[in-house]
Amino acid sequence: MGKYLYTSCLLSVWLLGMIGCAARLGNKPDEGPSPAKTPAEELATFRLEPGLKIQLVAAEPMVQDPVIITFDPDGRLWVVEMRGFMPTVDGSGEDAPIGRVSVLEDKNGDGKMDISTIYLDSLVLPRAIALVPGGALISHNKSLWLTQDTNGDLKADTKTLIDADYAKNGLPEHSDNGLWRGIDNWYYNAKSRFRYKLADGKWKRDSTEFRGQWGISHDDKGRLVYNYNWSQLHADLVPPNYLSRNKNHTPTTGIDHGLTLDRRIFPIRPNPAVNRGYIPGTLDSTGRLLEFTAACSPLFYRGKALPESFYGNIFVCEPSGNLIKRNISQETGLQLNASDPHPGKEFLASTDERFRPVHQATGPDGALYIADMYRGLVQHAAYVTPYLKEQTLMRKLVQPIHYGRIWRIVPENWKPSKAEKLSTATSIALVERLSHPDGWHRDVAQRLLVERNDKSSIPALQQLAKQGQSHLGRFHALWTLEGLHQLTPDLLFQTLSDSHPLVRSASLRLLEPLATSDQQVQAKLETHLLKSWEQAPVEEILQIALSASALRPEAAHTILAGIADKYGDLALIRDAILSSLPNQEFAFLQQLRTPPQWQAHAPAKEIFLEMLSTAVLRKGNATELDGLLALLDKDKLGWQEKTILTSMSVQGNNTKFKRIRLDGEPRILARKDIQLLPAQKQAISTLFEWPGHTTDTTSTQKKTLLNENEQKLFALGRQHYLTTCAGCHGTDGAGLNRFAPPLIGSDWVLGDEKRLALLVLHGMEGPVEVNGKLYNAPEILPVMPAHSTMDDGAITAILTYIRNEWGNDAGPVSRGLVGGTRHTSQGRVQPWTAKELNQHILEGKANTGSGGK
Repeated sequence: MGKYLYTSCLLSVWLLGMIGCAARLGNKPDEGPSPAKTPAEELATFRLEPGLKIQLVAAEPMVQDPVIITFDPDGRLWVVEMRGFMPTVDGSGEDAPIGRVSVLEDKNGDGKMDISTIYLDSLVLPRAIALVPGGALISHNKSLWLTQDTNGDLKADTKTLIDADYAKNGLPEHSDNGLWRGIDNWYYNAKSRFRYKLADGKWKRDSTEFRGQWGISHDDKGRLVYNYNWSQLHADLVPPNYLSRNKNHTPTTGIDHGLTLDRRIFPIRPNPAVNRGYIPGTLDSTGRLLEFTAACSPLFYRGKALPESFYGNIFVCEPSGNLIKRNISQETGLQLNASDPHPGKEFLASTDERFRPVHQATGPDGALYIADMYRGLVQHAAYVTPYLKEQTLMRKLVQPIHYGRIWRIVPENWKPSKAEKLSTATSIALVERLSHPDGWHRDVAQRLLVERNDKSSIPALQQLAKQGQSHLGRFHALWTLEGLHQLTPDLLFQTLSDSHPLVRSASLRLLEPLATSDQQVQAKLETHLLKSWEQAPVEEILQIALSASALRPEAAHTILAGIADKYGDLALIRDAILSSLPNQEFAFLQQLRTPPQWQAHAPAKEIFLEMLSTAVLRKGNATELDGLLALLDKDKLGWQEKTILTSMSVQGNNTKFKRIRLDGEPRILARKDIQLLPAQKQAISTLFEWPGHTTDTTSTQKKTLLNENEQKLFALGRQHYLTTCAGCHGTDGAGLNRFAPPLIGSDWVLGDEKRLALLVLHGMEGPVEVNGKLYNAPEILPVMPAHSTMDDGAITAILTYIRNEWGNDAGPVSRGLVGGTRHTSQGRVQPWTAKELNQHILEGKANTGSGGK
């Protein structure tokens, strides 16, 4: 469904000035009414990638306003129908209980649905479904319900409240959805910090990392894939809930990783009725949308009906552009990236403005299925701009409603077949299906086996886990046994030596709870990892770093120290190590200071040591901080001591830091030979109190006065800076030769805030003048990369940090400014040149009649 992040408070004044002239902008052709088409007429509007065909599976009145689709084990298609969505341009009446969930069946195997059964109706804006034993979890009216069909007639007979706060925000575009069953037997959600699991007959809720906006899926390794309206593809590079374990460390990688910077889309019709169509750069000269504004429902395709080259592709819906984009995913080491195989031409696009793909699913037949909401207006009333309202009414896009189509994409010569009934398959047959080449079958077989809890399947599952021909079959067998609570140390130690790193990593992850509860298992695991970690590939090293927390500290620290030395240049490995060290940071820091390999300075080691020191400071243990000061009490400070001082100065700006009481002034502060800026030395002093010195936090505030929240943002910005920026600009902001110019005193940093935000969002290429010196390749890299996949909060933190560090004193940057700049610069797909960016800012000021920032 239409996804727009509209910052009304920031843009409202400017928007009001645009309303009157929106129709006179002259940068796109006028568009008349766009009447609804029949399914046959809409079919003729599609342009699809060669070699494939698109087929109609179902249409109104059988299905209306579909927003979610999923197949059950017997091949029946369950459809969530949000029939109450936007009945008028103002959204009046959307709280009417007219939503429903229907079950569609193809009785004769011809590929078209023949009958529809209403499983549950009288729903208020239903938005999520997960098929569970005896029925379905369904979200509607902000809550999550367990519904059950007790007599097998495909109609819900009972409805039990599971979570009254599931979709607490309530707005259809910005509240929880998904209920996607992960490889670990938990149900994950987009736009949410919660996951759910059926355990011992009861549904339990657990916290997890926040992910995405609308729609979620996973790849063959179980990594979750999601997106945001403005950024088409994000994914987790680590399993859930690992990087958030250490409350003393804020990870900056691994979760919410942007897979591609490419935001371009290529519609085959004008798209004037988009929320920000009045903003220059949103539409091209022909009125076509230039980039994603409503990206949703990313599907990692694991089916076998499409040609082999499509396996592992990620398809993304863009209902505002009337298209679906295809991305090829590539894995390199620890990184997962994606790219458009045919820039300039989309996988599927339509000339019908009412084609609104909002969700996708893989069927039991391996085909790609698409839920087409088929309507003119897909923007919720809370975010409809006056421009869009005018377009919608003028072009008669509000009505008709309650249309909807389900489409299927298959090869040219594909023939449908009648679906198997997996619900009645034997448990042994389901174990065999765990090795099926199609991901849908593997997932469904795992779910059914866990739900049946049939103990007779355990020997076959154990045999498959140890000796199955397919590594994916062995992988699923392990997670099925986990769901059945039938994992044993003997089995996992055997699979820990599997030939495939995916199976070894899963075995290690599954051994963690056994190792923490059984000292013999723990000792055996320590022995194995101490002997084997150095020969492991990097993807397995990641799991070893994450799982080290299950070991005794002395063994864990030995392994983690080696990993930090060998792989510390990888940001994800640094975060993984720190996640495994909650409340052990100081002991680990002491261990790192003495080995020979940690004596010579290296940028990656400096970054890691600073993050480690920051975690010690954030923990705030008085004994450990006294010990930290003792480490600094030496005649000549090396790079390690200076790194610790840097982290102390950053944390000293946090007024919420619990001050540590000392017997006297730290010797490090009284020394005259320490090369610290006065502001840094003062910030460090505020961490402590001693006789005659009481911290006055107001004295540490900068001239531009960072308030409490901005001081937190400053400290967070340092962490993001170390991961994202220090590799080129240096940990001290002084720049690095052959990489990037300095940030200290730079007008690009201290000057116009919007210009700085644009530079970070879109990147810069070519020569640039900083502090009166012209920098150009090869003295610096020819291009500074864009960071548009970073969210507004992370970019805001970085900008606030660099504008107020190293003697810079330019004040904070607001999240609203970053968000507004992102929206008003959409359509920008190439890096700026310095001349071009400066001219853009000057023109913007001239247009608004402002000479200020």
